[in-house]
Amino acid sequence: MTPFEVYTCYLSLKNHFTKENYDYFKFNGKTRASITSFNKRKDRYFFERTSRKKTDEEVKAYFLANFVECDDPQGLWIGNIIQEGEERYQNWLKKSQSLTYLFKEEIEKFFTKKNFSMLFETNTTGHPDVLKLHLSKDISLETMVILELILEYVKNFDKKLQDPVWEFCSKRIRKYKPFINIDVNKCRTILKSQVL
Repeated sequence: MTPFEVYTCYLSLKNHFTKENYDYFKFNGKTRASITSFNKRKDRYFFERTSRKKTDEEVKAYFLANFVECDDPQGLWIGNIIQEGEERYQNWLKKSQSLTYLFKEEIEKFFTKKNFSMLFETNTTGHPDVLKLHLSKDISLETMVILELILEYVKNFDKKLQDPVWEFCSKRIRKYKPFINIDVNKCRTILKSQVL
């Protein structure tokens, strides 16, 4: 990738995770950025350095990891990525290279026959237990997405939970979902073996 292409990759993934009406896949990663605006940026050296150090796939994964691992993608600016980006990227790589194992480990730790349906119970006065586990970082975002791929629970939660915490989590799950590449049937089998 050229430095400008790295910049547009950054912008398109940022738009994907922060704007409801932008879909990275629908728009094929395109943005309205111009080379003129890029050349005026004081931080363009970062994009130039990234284009030399990372392959095309690594660039995309690098920015994806930073927007997924950050608690506030809206407030994530390039200065944060310059300072903390590599650490976020390495953490994300570890998880993404062993997604099935991560899912199995978290399911075995927190899901049982007795509590499975209770984990997804929603009411207007509080968050479901599965969301509480995620918010306390006991269940990863990846597991939440895999559970959505299997159970499709997000629409139900969207109808019943009207609060900013869930709205933020719901958006993250929906936006991250198309990037998760996993054998859903295998994960479904793992879940069934634990809760049936």
